[in-house]
Amino acid sequence: MFAICRAGSTVVIAFAAFALAPAAARADGIDPGLWKITTHTESGGTAGPPHVSSKCLTAEQTGDLGATFSPIPATVNSACAPIERSLKGPLLSWHLVCKGQLNMDLSGAFDFDGPHHYSGTVRTKAEMAGVPIVDSQNTIEGEWVSACPQ
Repeated sequence: MFAICRAGSTVVIAFAAFALAPAAARADGIDPGLWKITTHTESGGTAGPPHVSSKCLTAEQTGDLGATFSPIPATVNSACAPIERSLKGPLLSWHLVCKGQLNMDLSGAFDFDGPHHYSGTVRTKAEMAGVPIVDSQNTIEGEWVSACPQ
């Protein structure tokens, strides 16, 4: 989940099954199971330390690559245009723009290059009253670890 709170307004962009988690099981997709997700964030020209997390996805959760890896807007004092999404083979890209008290521009690109690996980037820009408050890029790598524990 991504949230910005400032001057009484809140914009939350939630990613289905956590934006940076793995997705669809299909012939050319990725497998359900336990995934290690490593995220590198760069913001304002400064790179932060890698963040490592894990996520267990069932076959049911991996059924829709586009929905699992695209943001779900929930905004206050801003309105979001319909998300633009393209899924061509193993490549997913999306773009979401929200305007209002807080303007946001989010874009993502993922490459599901094998059943046990994917990589992607998520770019976030936000401004309030013309003043930039977020300009970051996350680089993500997902590696399949095992079947989900019972």
